[in-house]
Amino acid sequence: MKKDGIIVELDEFDRKIIAILGRDGRITYTELAQRVGLSKTPCQQRVRRLVDSGLIIGFRAIVDPAKVGLDHVAFAEVKLSDTREEALREFNAAVRRIPEVEECHMIASGFDYLLKVRTPDIRRYRIVLGEKISSLPHVASTSTFVAMETICESAR
Repeated sequence: MKKDGIIVELDEFDRKIIAILGRDGRITYTELAQRVGLSKTPCQQRVRRLVDSGLIIGFRAIVDPAKVGLDHVAFAEVKLSDTREEALREFNAAVRRIPEVEECHMIASGFDYLLKVRTPDIRRYRIVLGEKISSLPHVASTSTFVAMETICESAR
């Protein structure tokens, strides 16, 4: 597997560790070691190596958005007025500072970015769109798609 241009060798144990931790980041080292077929110390060392190499970038709690009042999801297409590297860097840095933007992807399409925005309701989304997203550097236009229901969503 490549990470930042550096190839990190993964064996079957590493792949199993990554898969299990991807589903349950709170598993104990003892349970993880048993499930992958290693003893505890080598398992811990492998996890530490995977973290140090940058393949595992963190552990977090996954919160049910609806239970904290954030069940409104909208996708915003963003078209930029300038797509030179400096403009892209400025946009990328600024969009990361908007807490309501859950995901931001550069897209090869008739628009430049697709943002997943999570808010309590449509009124709050309108404010986020009008005052935050539309004010980002080099934004020429936006278009919004509101999700009516989430069928499946990755827990990443």
